[in-house]
Amino acid sequence: MKKAINIRLEKDVVQALDEYAHELDKTRTSLVEKAIELYFDRLDEMVADKRIDDLKAGKTTLVPLEEVFKKAGIDV
Repeated sequence: MKKAINIRLEKDVVQALDEYAHELDKTRTSLVEKAIELYFDRLDEMVADKRIDDLKAGKTTLVPLEEVFKKAGIDV
């Protein structure tokens, strides 16, 4: 289910968006959705890198899977 949102963009960004939409026979919405999806992929990478850095810096610790199962009462 789609939900409407409102955003404000610089005129040149809207113009470029319109040009791409016209050239590719797509809607603004479809191009913005795709751009956001692709950026979420990048954000996932950034979050993963941060978690690795935090682990290396000792800011977080790993919990072995066996311990997680044990605490959850799952016998493996």
